[in-house]
Amino acid sequence: FFGYVETLFQSGIITGYPDKTFRPGRELNVAEAATIMIRTIKELSPEEVKSLLERMEKSYSDKFDKPVTVGAAPPIDGVQFAYALDISLCIGCRRCVHGCVEENNQSRDPEIQWITVLEMEKEHGVDVHHATPYYNPETVPQPGKFYFPVACQQCENPPCVKVCPVEATWKEKDGIVVIDYNWCIGCRCCITACPYGARHFNWTEPSVPSEALNPKTHYLGNRPRMKGVVEKCTFCIQRVREGLYPKCVEVCPVGARKFGNLNDPESEIRYILENKRIFIFKKDLNTSPKFFYYYGK
Repeated sequence: FFGYVETLFQSGIITGYPDKTFRPGRELNVAEAATIMIRTIKELSPEEVKSLLERMEKSYSDKFDKPVTVGAAPPIDGVQFAYALDISLCIGCRRCVHGCVEENNQSRDPEIQWITVLEMEKEHGVDVHHATPYYNPETVPQPGKFYFPVACQQCENPPCVKVCPVEATWKEKDGIVVIDYNWCIGCRCCITACPYGARHFNWTEPSVPSEALNPKTHYLGNRPRMKGVVEKCTFCIQRVREGLYPKCVEVCPVGARKFGNLNDPESEIRYILENKRIFIFKKDLNTSPKFFYYYGK
C-alpha cells in the first residue's frame, strides 16, 4: 500500500513528499498520506476535494501538455438515469464503441472498449451461445443477423459493488455505478462478479496521445487512468450531469439509443418502458439493470 502512495506522489496526484507541503506549513510523509488515502472521494470534505482536483488538473495538464479540467459534479436531485436500446434498429456499425473511446479517454494501445457489440443470429434470438463480438464484414447489417451492444448495465443491485474488498466502487444516488480509481487496488473481484463482462482492467499504463485526450473530465468518469485499475461505462457521467446525452447516444446513426430520467413521467425513457416490448438481459440474475433493450418495430 505504501508503494501505491509513493506512486501517487510521483505522479503529482499527492504533493508534499519529500520537499513540498500538502497543506500550508506542514510536511507530509508517506505514512501520513496513507491515512489520508484511506478514504474515497465521497468521504472527503469539500476543501479536500477541491485541493485534490486542483492537484490532478495540474498533474494531467503537465503530462499531456494541454489544459485539463477535472470535475466532480454530484448527482442531480430527483434524477434516476436509465438507458434503452432498440434491438430492431441497431445495425452493428460500432460507431458507439469508437465514440465512447474518444469521449472517455480509454487507452488506445492496447485499446480498451467499454461497449461490446455482439452479432447474433435471428433464428436463435438473444442467445450468447450463438453470438460473436469479432464480426468484420465489409458492410452491416448482414442478412440473418442482428446486433446486441453490451456495456455496464448500471444495476440497481450491482454484484460488483458487493465484492469490492475496499469499497472503491459504489452506486450513486442517480443510479450510476462508479469507481474511485485512486482507491481501486486492482484485485479484479468486480470483474469476476460482473455477469455482463462490462469491467475492464488496465494491465499496462493506458496510452492516450495528447492530441486525442478529451480535456473535460470527471473524477469518477473519464479522467486519465493508471496501470492496475479497473474501469467501465459511467453513462458519460461528465456529460449527463450537465444535461447532455451520453456520447454513444449522440453518435448512433439510426437513433437506436435512448437515455433519460426514470423519475420524469414525460421522458422518452418512461414512454419506451411503458409502451414498448422490453427485454432485460440476464433478468434471472436479479441485478435489476437500468439498461433496457426493446423492440421498436
